[in-house]
Amino acid sequence: MPIEFVCKIKFAEEDEKQKSKQDGDKESLIEESCTPPAKDLVGFANSCSLHGINHIFVSGRLGIRQTIWALAFLTSLALFLYHAAKCAISYLEHPHVTSLNEEASPEMVFPAVTICNINRFRFSALTDADIYHLANLTGLPPKNKDGHKPTDLMYPAPDMQDIFNRTGHQLEEMLKSCNFSGQNCSAEDFSVVYTRYGKCYTFNGNKTTSRKSKQGGMGNGLEIMLDIQQDEYLPIWRETNETSLEAGIRVQIHSQDEPPYIHQLGFGVSPGFQTFVSCQEQRLTYLPQPWGNCRSTSKEKFPGYDTYSISACRLLCETNEVLRVCSCRMVHMPGTADICPPSKINCVDKALAQLQKNSGDTCPCETPCNLTRYGKELSMVKIPSKGSARYLSRKYDKSEEYIRDNFLVLDIFFEALNYETIEQKKAYDVAGLLGDIGGQMGLFIGASILTVLEILDYIYEMIKHRLQRLLRPKKEEKKNKNKQQTSTVATVGLEEIKAKEPNDMTRSHPEGAYANTILPNHHHPIPHPHHHHGVFEDFAC
Repeated sequence: MPIEFVCKIKFAEEDEKQKSKQDGDKESLIEESCTPPAKDLVGFANSCSLHGINHIFVSGRLGIRQTIWALAFLTSLALFLYHAAKCAISYLEHPHVTSLNEEASPEMVFPAVTICNINRFRFSALTDADIYHLANLTGLPPKNKDGHKPTDLMYPAPDMQDIFNRTGHQLEEMLKSCNFSGQNCSAEDFSVVYTRYGKCYTFNGNKTTSRKSKQGGMGNGLEIMLDIQQDEYLPIWRETNETSLEAGIRVQIHSQDEPPYIHQLGFGVSPGFQTFVSCQEQRLTYLPQPWGNCRSTSKEKFPGYDTYSISACRLLCETNEVLRVCSCRMVHMPGTADICPPSKINCVDKALAQLQKNSGDTCPCETPCNLTRYGKELSMVKIPSKGSARYLSRKYDKSEEYIRDNFLVLDIFFEALNYETIEQKKAYDVAGLLGDIGGQMGLFIGASILTVLEILDYIYEMIKHRLQRLLRPKKEEKKNKNKQQTSTVATVGLEEIKAKEPNDMTRSHPEGAYANTILPNHHHPIPHPHHHHGVFEDFAC
């Protein structure tokens, strides 16, 4: 029976090199066919959506037509870049516009109203010790009512909180009548607050239980009649920084979110007149940095107050300055430090005067981003009339002259149930910037965002192609170094009759007929010149 042996036979080194060269050529051809060709510039220009470049980059020599197209394209590109740069510069300047609008409301929160008598201390309520301690504040001579000098008497240290509370004008005595939107009110509807004028009173100061107006016009707000008690005003012996020559009250209309700053923001109301105050609410909205310069509500809580306001900021700056210089605070200032005695009033005046000079540097109070203020229009009529003077005199058991010199009426109301909104808005935002640049891009060069992506894709393909060409020789050299010796497989067929005769062994295939990794098919019969065809068995040696 004929037998076929499959053996691995090692050939000469020259044949091996020749085969390696042939194999390398085959691998190179395979890699070349698998690598996608890089896009050429002419092909990209024809397929790109950018207008004009398909007329510039054409095959062949550069002619006049291509030159004109190139100049037109460069001019359009320059105009586009110029206008895009102007848009970018305008955006980086962060401009803003202010819009004014008026909106109606079925009801509105009535503002807080703070009133202070211009006279801080009632003369009849001062004791000898009070006169002695308050000499620097009142200008009164430091003597008691019997004429004793201060060296003859010994007084305990003053309690300034008690003095202001006890000697200030009491609202129960000043308030003669009170009415809010047709309903009676009393001194209990006011809360005590301390200012530079001493003991003052605020109506509707609690924002959790604030009163509301459901109709505008006179008679639909707060109307009070006050007796300013001029006979309790301190006599003026000499002028001090706290001496006042006026008679009447100070009034401030403010929101419930800010403390009164009445010595600078209040207005005066004179006795002998009925003063009408028509209000209109204004809601202001400012922009934070970089469009504006307001203080955002997201910042840390302002110390000493529930919400930030310019008045609260100024009061806190004054408090810190007085604490730093004089180691105490005034009665109206926030905090728990000791109240300054009258002996330190000169120190307090100097500290506040210095702060006022340098307030822009040492106390920069930013405007809150959301602010409510009230515009006011004042008008007055004289009271009492000749017919009402006698009636009021009998009603309050005062003389007609006293009524004319001490009584006043204050009427505060909304002009209408509407409010103004003054809002700062961004004049140029990101959407406007992109819209302008996109419009100019389409106008001048006919491009869009997708056109930019096409150009970036082309640049990426070019770089990728260049890198592949640079790195391919190194890869081939590395493959040649790592290639191991290979062997060639040949088939030898023997007949069963001459199996013992080694000389009759013949090769079925010529030497080197197959590549290193390709085996011949041994399952087909191999013809022999001296033997008939038969069945073969394959043996791997």
